[in-house]
Amino acid sequence: MEKVSFINVAIDASRNRSGGAQAHLIGILSELDPAKHCIKAVHVWAFSSLLDKLPNYPWLIKHNSVALEHSLLKQLLWQATKLDSEVKSAGCDVLFTTDASTFCCFKPMIVLSQDMLSYEPGVMRYFGYGIARLRLLTILALQNLAFKRSAGVVFLTQYAGKVIQQSCGLLPNIVYIPHGVDAIFKKTQAMKDWPEVGERPIKCIYVSNAEMYKHQWVVVEAISLLRKLGHNLELILVGSGKGAAQKLLQDAIRDCDPEGVFVKQLAFLPHKSLPELLAQADLFVFASSCENMPVTLVEAMAVGLPIACSNRGPMSEVLADGGIYFNPEEASSIASAIEQIIQFPALRLRIAVRAKFLSQQYNWKRCADETFKFITDTYYER
Repeated sequence: MEKVSFINVAIDASRNRSGGAQAHLIGILSELDPAKHCIKAVHVWAFSSLLDKLPNYPWLIKHNSVALEHSLLKQLLWQATKLDSEVKSAGCDVLFTTDASTFCCFKPMIVLSQDMLSYEPGVMRYFGYGIARLRLLTILALQNLAFKRSAGVVFLTQYAGKVIQQSCGLLPNIVYIPHGVDAIFKKTQAMKDWPEVGERPIKCIYVSNAEMYKHQWVVVEAISLLRKLGHNLELILVGSGKGAAQKLLQDAIRDCDPEGVFVKQLAFLPHKSLPELLAQADLFVFASSCENMPVTLVEAMAVGLPIACSNRGPMSEVLADGGIYFNPEEASSIASAIEQIIQFPALRLRIAVRAKFLSQQYNWKRCADETFKFITDTYYER
């Protein structure tokens, strides 16, 4: 019988600054069974605050470089000049990088694609012709280079894989592995009692930071239209913002709700606070036009909320027939979708139940198993 060799896997999480990227790393490491995948040890390179959030296992070895606690330029220089040798010195056999904008040239390398901003058709127009656009074009070039020189690429959705390969070309070794969703969301149940007319406002919630492609100001206009039609609605926007998107949102609130009656914007909230906040809502709105895989949408699905959702990007792949879709750039389209959910109780119940059922496929155990199987299979095939 052939003896199976165990390997050491390196993970570059030095660029995992967003909440979603950190949740992904924590999720797959918390659910990993290393022996199942013939893994001796997993070595993670990250900044100290992220390493502190990771689980503690004998097989999980955490590395921190001083450069990762300093400026972005120093982080990138470390990644370009030091990471390769550090991975080799640790005795690692394969590198899994969780940000495709990598300067590291270690081989073999598996790349995780989590960013769509540089690729989504039409989104670039939101960023004008300044530094923001130049940054996105630089990211696109870096990511395309990383995809081409990698031994394998993990996409979160088939939509993302299709759009990105239209830019970088067909890749020979890819896999589609969606994010998981934390168990606390699946254990949380949305309120079952829909408010009677005149009893209390219908609570709509949208969880996302304010960005141009998130269209919060259009959602405010849609809620205002529905209120003019006699529907008693209130809107909670969870997530702060800045720049042009926040200004458009503030202008919309000033014009549509000058007395502060029905719109409230909440700033940063701890992730652990979201399940309870979602459970207190009646309806979830998701109006983004650019996503790789929408985490907050999946969290709302898991809670069992009826969902009015953008018809762009991978949203219909993720939500399928568990929601009512709209054009996120048209207030009348958003209003029409929300009104259907309000007016038809059977439809409302059906999509809420369906969305919760569909959310069961998004779990960290599956994500961990499929991710590390792909990493090890790719290594052995080479």
